[in-house]
Amino acid sequence: MENKKSAPSQRKTSNFKKPHKAALILARGGSKGIPLKNIKILAGVPLIGWVVRAALNSETLDSVWVSTDHDEIERVAKLWGAQVIRRSPEVSRDSSSSLETIQEFLRLRPEVDIVCHIQATSPCLHPYHINEALNMITDEGYDYVFSVVRRHQFRWSEVNKEEGKNTVSLNMNPAKRPRRQDWAGELCENGSFYFYKREILENGLKQCGRVAYYEMLPEHSVDIDVDIDWPVAEERVLRFGYFGQMKPAHFRLLLCSVSGCLTDGQMYTSTSGEELVSTNTRDLSAIRMLQDEDTEVILISSSDDPVPRALAAKLAQKVGCTLRYSVVDKQAEVDHLLKDRNLQWEDVAYFGSDTQDVACLSKAGLSGVPSDAPAAAVVAAKYTCHSLPGRGALREFAQHILLLKKKVTSKTDEDRIDRNYF
Repeated sequence: MENKKSAPSQRKTSNFKKPHKAALILARGGSKGIPLKNIKILAGVPLIGWVVRAALNSETLDSVWVSTDHDEIERVAKLWGAQVIRRSPEVSRDSSSSLETIQEFLRLRPEVDIVCHIQATSPCLHPYHINEALNMITDEGYDYVFSVVRRHQFRWSEVNKEEGKNTVSLNMNPAKRPRRQDWAGELCENGSFYFYKREILENGLKQCGRVAYYEMLPEHSVDIDVDIDWPVAEERVLRFGYFGQMKPAHFRLLLCSVSGCLTDGQMYTSTSGEELVSTNTRDLSAIRMLQDEDTEVILISSSDDPVPRALAAKLAQKVGCTLRYSVVDKQAEVDHLLKDRNLQWEDVAYFGSDTQDVACLSKAGLSGVPSDAPAAAVVAAKYTCHSLPGRGALREFAQHILLLKKKVTSKTDEDRIDRNYF
């Protein structure tokens, strides 16, 4: 658990008005480093979705807001459960500061007493980080709390080489260079969040009152600035990110829709009149990967599935799967399958792509959709693929299932993490 500097608790009297505590995530559409970075998919979830989920599951916040000037960011933020406030053109320029945007938010939301400014680029934030830092304001009497991380980096002064001056050390004696394990390091802002009382923001941070830092562990201090950070962040978030209130599980059964998931949703006709569908060999191999890891895979099609029974059966036979064809009520069908196998919904992974899949996507322990799924399916799913159906989406989802299985079967002992490498 993170350490934090604290003062003696200053409890409020029972007749004190409970302050309104609002999370505010700033998400402008004009990101220069990565276009629309705030909604780019990271480990199956839009980047902003990671922090929205953590904020919504916090025990101490009264509201969660996203401030944006972009229609698509607004749509994604609402899909993930946040309220949205449209920022004005005056605070949407490249030169606009976060402070100006937050002050506009306060003018529009007079009920807010404490602003929890959370950065969208911090996908390893957990609800307990928010709760503990916010309690430093509500219970311990601080006015301004921000997040930091401990770094062990030796710093040197910058010099103009043309002047012929030597650089000098800023935080250590080169003659007595400390070993990392003998040096406490330095605290640096990690950019994850900044919490303020309203009056601190209204006076432009000119008088910050009582200020404190909240120290986060290095593995939770991810800040995405450039595209090259993305693969590193995906690996980090899969290991240390917050996956919601449901804990990752070992999924014993995958149900996959045929049309729009295993196939690309299109039908083709040969010159002889034979009906054809397109599949991806990587998707088919993904089914075998799961089967090798003792996960049963069942193909399921709805009553209006355009894929003919003979073709669907041939696909199922090719990969050694059971086929449930022309199912009228998919949820009832899955309930029956689970009863026969003595399984619960939490044991099931479900991959669907249509409105008929929404109920199953909502109930499954893990659920995924291809990148072109309709909004209702995306909202219900826990993982959104980068890939299109019939173009590697099932492979991507299967790899995610196996990563979560690895996370469960080899739980990390955080006390054994060598944080010098973060």
